[in-house]
Amino acid sequence: MSFEPSSRRSFLATTAGLAGTALLSGPLGIVAPASAATGLAPTRSMPGGSNNYRPNARLVDRLGSGFFVRGKVQKAGDGAPLKGLRIQIWAATVLGGEPDPVNHGSVLTRGDGSFELEMAQIVPNFGQPHAHLAYDDGAFQTVFLRPVMPSARDKSVSANFVLASA
Repeated sequence: MSFEPSSRRSFLATTAGLAGTALLSGPLGIVAPASAATGLAPTRSMPGGSNNYRPNARLVDRLGSGFFVRGKVQKAGDGAPLKGLRIQIWAATVLGGEPDPVNHGSVLTRGDGSFELEMAQIVPNFGQPHAHLAYDDGAFQTVFLRPVMPSARDKSVSANFVLASA
């Protein structure tokens, strides 16, 4: 089937208009103003994120070398960076499995909300190379993340938190 140029333009314009309306529609099909979508939504916990979690894991400078876990922590709503929050990180690495203490540690967020932990190379666990990260202090709602790496050869993984008040 082919469209004439004017018909194709009409079709594309109509389709784009309908798609735009659908994106602005609420769950009941009510059109909402674009400004209603402002603000940063909180991060939801991922399934399996809390496996082998340890409350109050020790603060560490590093857990091995050669692999980096990085991210940023922001406040839901206004997106303000959150400084001094504890982020727990653990994974199966070349040094051992997820439950091994050598693969568990916490870091504090910097002034810009960023964090970073250097650790040993992450290896596949249950078929997928992945890390676990948690925010679990009391000021904000607890969030567990489990980012999966595309390849076991990757040298870093990132995960960002947007936290809602507790």
